[in-house]
Formats: sequence, structure tokens, C-alpha cells
Amino acid sequence: MAGGKMLEPKKRKNMETEAQNNETKGGEEPGPSEQQQAAFFPPTFSVSEIKNKQRRHFMFLKFKQERRKEKIALKKKRKKEREALGDKAPPKQVPKTIENQRVYDETTVDPADEEVAYDEATDEFAPYFNRQTTPKILITTSDRPRGRTVRFTEQLATVIPNSHVYYRRGLALKKIIPQCMARDFTDLIVINEDRKVPNGLILSHLPDGPTAHYKVSNVRLRKEIKRKGKQPSEHKPEVILNNFTTRLGHSVGRMFASLYPHDPQFVGRQVATFHNQRDYIFFRYHRYIFKSEKKVGIQELGPRFTLKLRSLQKGTFDSKFGEYEWIHKRHEMDTSRRKFHL
Repeated sequence: MAGGKMLEPKKRKNMETEAQNNETKGGEEPGPSEQQQAAFFPPTFSVSEIKNKQRRHFMFLKFKQERRKEKIALKKKRKKEREALGDKAPPKQVPKTIENQRVYDETTVDPADEEVAYDEATDEFAPYFNRQTTPKILITTSDRPRGRTVRFTEQLATVIPNSHVYYRRGLALKKIIPQCMARDFTDLIVINEDRKVPNGLILSHLPDGPTAHYKVSNVRLRKEIKRKGKQPSEHKPEVILNNFTTRLGHSVGRMFASLYPHDPQFVGRQVATFHNQRDYIFFRYHRYIFKSEKKVGIQELGPRFTLKLRSLQKGTFDSKFGEYEWIHKRHEMDTSRRKFHL
């Protein structure tokens, strides 16, 4: 061409084919080909394939944030749909959890069962529930306890009314139990420790047992709890027992209930909670705070800890000749994540 550059044959051919395509599509702009789409949108990949650790962590947090935003948006959308439908709205979907998918246990307690009622009327805790005895608890520790165990023991005595702390000085438990009976103690609590940390608890109901051995974990003293309230008052607290459904769990729950007096003093607004979830027993101590006539808040007072039942023994403590009702054998019993014993 005069006064300009000649186009190369390949470029001229490409321009002609593009013009023909535009004419055949009615003048529409050509869309990207499949190969170009593949270039724009690479195949999905896992975050774990990113080799750079910082980049991988950043992408993982970003992925979690996007998923959270999607869940919140979906939740708001469903809420609007339910409000629009009103009474015609479908029932809410119940999410699947390990708890509601629990394997059925034959020993689950039915409150209307006559056999269960007879056993409760004749078991070792019947005098307490018949108001014939008043709880009086002795709390002691392993020999030569360290500072953290001592503080935990003292704080535990403040949340269990009518409890007394005595430290062992090389005295065997078999010798302590007769002395407790002679002084009208109804329960004995022993706090064991390992490497200066509380790791075990023995609870023995006197005078006829039973005796339970627990593993203690996640101990938090008052000073370690955020937004804690003031020191507990001397009022008798309420007691809440959650999810003790089997015969074994029923016995454990009755043992915890027998530590507290019958008539709580609601003026103190204090509550002790033993919550069983997946055979872990969580202890919390709270105080009610009435913000208004309709709104109520709770304030944790502490201490807090978690218990895991290891064994339940008939009678008082006897590690050598004692007869055990139940022992946790991990390899034989924990065959399914949905199998619980309490």
C-alpha cells in the first residue's frame, strides 16, 4: 500500500476470518474460545499445594473468611424467606452432630421406670435425697501438694458449702476414711497432682460408697478467667445436672448432687453446673445478673475444670481389694465416636 506498511499475510488472514465471523453472528463481538476460558479460569487447587507457608496461611484465612460470609448471607436469606412465609414456613433443619447421632444405650434411664425408682429409693444416696443427712465434705490433697494444687483446693472449698480443707501429712486414705466417719463427714474429695498440676480427683461417698476416680484437666483458677465476677458469697447455690442419661450417668449425677445442700438460697443468685458432653463433665460456677425484667446475664466466678470418669468402685476407697462397678477400658469401649457411657 502507498504511504503505509503492507500487512503480513497471516495478520491479514486473521482479520478476514474475524470479519466473517462478525458478519455471520449479526455483528456481535466474538466471545472467548474454550482455550481462552481455560486460561482465564485455571482448574481448582487445594490450599495445601501452596509451598510458601505464609502465603498458604494467608489463603487459608481468606478462604475461611469467604466461607463465613457465605454462611451469614445464606442464613439471612433463609430468615427473610421464613418471615415472608410466616406460618407456612417449613420446619427448621436440625444439623447432624455426634450427640444427636449417638449410638443407643440399653441402660438409658426412663424416669417412669419402676425399677429405676426402686433402685434410687434404696441406693447409697437415698438418705441424702430423703433429707436424713446434711452434706459435710472433707477436701484433701496428695502428700505435699504444690502451690497450684493448694489454690485449686481452696477455691473448690468456696464453691461447695460446708466443706473443710485438711492437708495430708503422709497419712494413707484408708486411715483417713474412718476418721471422716467418726466426724460425720458424708463425702471425701482427694485432689491428686502430677508435675505441680492437678490431674486427678477421687470422690468417695461415706460411709458405704461408692467411690469414683476422675481424670482432671483444663483447670482454670479465678485469676486466669477473663471478665470474672467477685468472690462467691456464702449462699447455698443451685445445682444443674445436664445430660446424665444412662444408669451409670444417673449414679454419677446423684453423687454430684449429694455434695450440695437441699435448699438453695436464691438470694445469692449462684449456680453450680455439671454439664456432661461426650462423657466429659464440665464444671462451671456462675452468678445471675438481672439486667432488666426480661434480660438476665451470667457472670463466671470460677474455678473451672473438666472431669473424665475412669472408674466407679463399690464401697469406700480400696485400691487393692475393692470391687469395681465400672472401669473405663479405652481400647475395648471407645470403638465408636458416637458411643457414650454417661
